[in-house]
Formats: sequence, structure tokens, C-alpha cells
Amino acid sequence: MCRQVFGFRLAMIVVSAPAALLNAAPGLGVRLAGAAVVVTVMVSYVLFRDWERFGPLLLRHPSLLAADTLFGSFLLVSAGPDTTLAYVSVCTPLLAGLVYSWRGAACFASLQALILLVVHTALKAGRPEPVAEALLLPGLCVIAGAMGSTLRNLMLRFGAATEALTTARARLAAAEAVSAERARLAREMHDSVAKTLYGVALAADGLAATASAGAPDPARIRRQAELVSRSARRAAAESRELLADLRRDPERAPGEIPLWRLLAHRAREFSRRTGLEVTCHWPAHHPAPFPALPAPVARHVLAIATEALENAHRHARAGRVDVRVTLDGHLLGLAIHDDGTGLPPGTTLERLREQGHFGLLGMVERAAQAGARIRIGRGTHDRGTEVRLDIPLPRPAPRTPVNP
Repeated sequence: MCRQVFGFRLAMIVVSAPAALLNAAPGLGVRLAGAAVVVTVMVSYVLFRDWERFGPLLLRHPSLLAADTLFGSFLLVSAGPDTTLAYVSVCTPLLAGLVYSWRGAACFASLQALILLVVHTALKAGRPEPVAEALLLPGLCVIAGAMGSTLRNLMLRFGAATEALTTARARLAAAEAVSAERARLAREMHDSVAKTLYGVALAADGLAATASAGAPDPARIRRQAELVSRSARRAAAESRELLADLRRDPERAPGEIPLWRLLAHRAREFSRRTGLEVTCHWPAHHPAPFPALPAPVARHVLAIATEALENAHRHARAGRVDVRVTLDGHLLGLAIHDDGTGLPPGTTLERLREQGHFGLLGMVERAAQAGARIRIGRGTHDRGTEVRLDIPLPRPAPRTPVNP
């Protein structure tokens, strides 16, 4: 705003400079008027063009504005208060209010009003004029000073409010980032370490029961001990993988993951471990034109599929699981259906959260992170549970034609 005031001031001085030079007395008067024109024009131009650099200098030294006011009074005496220099006089208290607050506005408004009264009295001597006309410009100076001070206070309050809003937004963003990271850690632990440790506990309970029997079978004890050992090593490996994922630099993460090979391998391992029959149905043209997914999306999809398989084994008492992948334009579909008991009536995410079951909640959160749509229910089947994902594929960038 100060820059705009100096720009307006510069224009008014340039317009009235010829009148000031023509009306100046020959000799010393012309030289004083010319020096005043040069000084005021240069000051206005420099502050208009580079306010960020020279504005703080004016803020620290109010005497500079006072000196500029005196140079402007030379032009006012030469050109007269009826020229556009009168508007330059009004600019001075306005600038003082913007830069120095109400004290500076009062001081420079009084100084400029006094200069205008003296000039008006000296130039209009012998020609009586109404008092209202004589007090018009000094009154405008007082009003301009009050306006400058008011605008300064409004801008300072607006700046303080903007700063407070920025701080609140930064804190909210930090809180959201912390909440999102906590939710991610909860999902990762639920989908990996927690389940494996639960399996270790079950295997250890079985080992304890076998060892406390009246006639323990050494071969069975050995098998159960090996199961506990494998499960513990698997939990350690999953913990290391989770820590490595936390330490991984996202900028250096691989851009693509062979999701479908990993999904097929995960289905085979699950079937071998649980005894459930898992059938994978791929499109007829698989695998050559099968699209690759970005690494974060692929991890979420693989975790959702793994959780659906585990739910079919642990909760649904299923005997068969079908994994089906469809491709429809830029929409990739993944459906995992089991022939188990299905979800209990009235199942909601809030009720599952209250009961301490976080598997479906984690699936919904992962789908949202991947930008996919998830539906969990019976689907088009008569029984069982179907988890269906609709994943929008990234559109390939258009190729730039090459001129031969």
C-alpha cells in the first residue's frame, strides 16, 4: 500500500513540476524548485520501485520523511496550492499513518496542515476567501492521517489473524500426519506381527498340552516345537520387514511391484498352510498386458487380499476361496469370495472397533489410501463373504509424435 501511495505521489509531482518551475522566481527560486523536483521525484521513484529494500530505512528514520516534506513545501510555494501538488501534501500524513501509526500521523498531519496554512496565507494575501476553503486541505491532511493509522491497524490485525490461521493449519496438518502414521502402524502390526504372534501362542498352547499329557508322543512334541520355532522366526522376520519399511526412503522405493505374482504366491502359501482350497482366476490375456500398479497401491491391495484370506480361514469356517481379477478399461477389479458363514447381521465398522476387531477397518482404510472402492458383503452369491476392490488404473501419458 505504501508503494502505491508513492506511485500516486510520483505521478502528481511529474504533472505539477512544469507549473512549479514556470512560476518560480528567476535565479535562486528556479534552482530551489528544480532541486525540490529532483529530490521528490527520485525519492518517490526509488521507494515505489524497491520498497522492500528502502522501506525499512524510512521506517527507522522519520526525519527522512520530514526532509521530504520540506522539499515538497518548496514546490508547493512555487506552484501554488491550487495545483496537483495539493494531493502530494495529503499523501504525506497518509504515509505517516501507514508507517508510524497514529503518533506519526498526528505529527505529520499537523506539520503538513501548518505548511498548507502558511502557503495559503502567503499566496492569498490581500484576497479574502472563505474560511472553509482555507481549511479544506489541512482538514484533508488530518483525515488522511487518521485513515493511514486505521489502515495500518487493520492490516496488522489481518496479518496476526493470518499468522494464527497458518499456525493452526500447520498444527492440524501435523496432528493429521501423526494420526495417519499411527493408523498405518496399527494396520501393519495387525496384518503381520500380531497375527503371527497369535499363531505362536496357539502353537505354544498345543505344545504345552501335548507335553503335559500322561503319555506324551515325542514325535508330536517335536513337530509342535518346530512349529513354534518357525512361527517365532516368521514373527522376527515380519518385525524386521516392518522396521525396514519404516526406515525406507520413499524417494528410493521401487516404482512398481509384481503384484499378481506375489498374490498368486501368497494364495499358494495360504492354501498349503491352512489346507483351504484357493483358486485364482486371471483374465484370459494374463499375464502379458496385465497392468503394473505403483508400489504403495500394490502393497495396500496385497494386504487387503491377505486379510480377506485370513478372515476366511479364522472366522468364516470356509472350505473354498475364489480369487478373481477382472480388467475393464481403466478399472481393475479384485474379488475374493469364500463359501463360509458370512458376516453376522448388523455388522458395522463402529461395532467391530468397539469389540476390538480391526481387520475390516484396516481393509477399508487401506482401500481409501489406495484410492480404490471396497465392498464387503455377500455380493451376488447365495452365501459366504465377498471382498471386492475396484482400483482405477493410472492413465498412460500421451506419447509425443516424432517427426521423421
